[in-house]
Amino acid sequence: MADSVAAGLADENETENEDKEREKRLFSGVRKTEEQAAASDLTETLGFYERKAKCKERKSNVSDLSLVRFISAELTRGYFLEHNEAKYTERREKVYTCLRIPKELEKLMMFGFFLCLDVFLYVFTLLPLRVLLALMRLLTLPCCGLRASICPYCKKSSGSRILQPAQVCDVLKGVIMVLCYFMMHYVDYSMMYHMIRGQSVIKLYIIYNMLEVADRLFSSFGQDILDALYWTATEPKERKRAHIGVIPHFFMAVLYVFLHAILIMVQATTLNVAFNSHNKSLLTIMMSNNFVEIKGSVFKKFEKNNLFQMSNSDIKERFTNYTLLLIVCLRNMEQFSWNPDHLWVLFPDVCMVIASETVVDIVKHAFITKFNDITADVYSEYRASLAFDLVSSRQKNAYTDYSDSVSRRMGFIPLPLALVLIRVVTSSVKIQGSLSIVCVVLFYLGMITLKVLNSIVLLGKSCMYVKEANMEEKLFQNPPSAAPSRASSRAHRTKHTREPAGEPAEEGLSASVTTQPSQSDECPAPQIPTSQSDQFLTTPDESEEKSLIQDDTELKHRAPKKDLLEIDRFTICGNRID
Repeated sequence: MADSVAAGLADENETENEDKEREKRLFSGVRKTEEQAAASDLTETLGFYERKAKCKERKSNVSDLSLVRFISAELTRGYFLEHNEAKYTERREKVYTCLRIPKELEKLMMFGFFLCLDVFLYVFTLLPLRVLLALMRLLTLPCCGLRASICPYCKKSSGSRILQPAQVCDVLKGVIMVLCYFMMHYVDYSMMYHMIRGQSVIKLYIIYNMLEVADRLFSSFGQDILDALYWTATEPKERKRAHIGVIPHFFMAVLYVFLHAILIMVQATTLNVAFNSHNKSLLTIMMSNNFVEIKGSVFKKFEKNNLFQMSNSDIKERFTNYTLLLIVCLRNMEQFSWNPDHLWVLFPDVCMVIASETVVDIVKHAFITKFNDITADVYSEYRASLAFDLVSSRQKNAYTDYSDSVSRRMGFIPLPLALVLIRVVTSSVKIQGSLSIVCVVLFYLGMITLKVLNSIVLLGKSCMYVKEANMEEKLFQNPPSAAPSRASSRAHRTKHTREPAGEPAEEGLSASVTTQPSQSDECPAPQIPTSQSDQFLTTPDESEEKSLIQDDTELKHRAPKKDLLEIDRFTICGNRID
């Protein structure tokens, strides 16, 4: 009985469970059908889903078609530039930098131009006077007496130098100029002009480009020849002889100045032929050559120091071109018997050449600073560096003349250019009678006046630029010295920077820029004085770097030097010749 009851209960439970499962299946099926119906009621319109009923209502409106709505969205779509504020701010600063480049660049160019003018006028004005003073010293040497320990007139001991090193260099410059001037008389300018004029335009264009390259190569190597001559002639006699002698160096210097002068004369003659051509085609081709320079410079990577080198090269090139234009005008005025009307004929061409040179420099520097993320304030640093050279040449511890410092910095060597100008002026202007002599004397006095005024203004401006750049302390540091090897010289410079300066920085600029360099009585160790420009941009060898790291563990992670004062000249197309 109990078993039958239990079996009945089990059957009832099973039927109930089957009913529940049947209801669940029915309910799930209804939900699926509802979801499928809802999904079927949805239509896709440009990524948005709407109900089928609403879509049917809107289909009646033609303006709400998908293509029309797409066009409407494109016409009314907006965006916010402030979401990328840094990017657009950087773009705006680049535009402002390009707009500031012409002003800052021309400030540097103007300052550098007057520096080159000061050095150029020095060759015509103060150098002859300094040579005369040195010759007077040699002529009055017998008054001292060979046996006297101390001269009663000049108060010099018999063991002292006959001439100071600066006077020896001045005499060498004067003798080189005189010898090369007489050698230039054997060069016929008229024959050179007609030989160049007979060539085709393409040949002259190639010749002019070759002359520009040769001029840069001569400038880069010529100052080394002159510096070697000056140091060989003034080197103390106590040390062991390590050179070939003064006379071979002197003949090399004379040969260099003569060849460089001929090169500049050929360059001036080619420019003169371009000015006198009938259709001005050659002049146009030469001017277009400046724009080729943009292609060769703009798309290269430039650091701040490389840009400084290229700026110095541009300053030197601009001053040289102005001097060549002066030579061309003198030769043309001579051919037309100094007729003032012909000067106005040359004036448009001269202005066109100057304008093209200025535009090319501005465009080149503007795009170089843009592509390399260099600010326009860097030209103020360049100007302060050039001013430092001028101020440091007036210090007690000066180790070079200012004219030689500019030559090393910019690659501008005034001797060959001055020699060509003297040769052209003497052949173009005839001096006859006492009135002509008086005019020449007055002109010479005027040049001296211009030189003195230019030097005073430049010195005042240079002191101001040095103070603005906070470079006064560097003026009182002793000049560096070169050791026998590069590694030892680098170690010496590292040690030298840690030593305190010998002169207090509180003396001021005004008390030291007008004093003469003094020579210490004690005989120092044999050291070759070099400029600070010889310490920069020299890539050390791996062995030298390892030795330096072993000597001083503090210099393991040494950062490269960024001091613009340590950059020398020797530029070819804005790049250093190593």
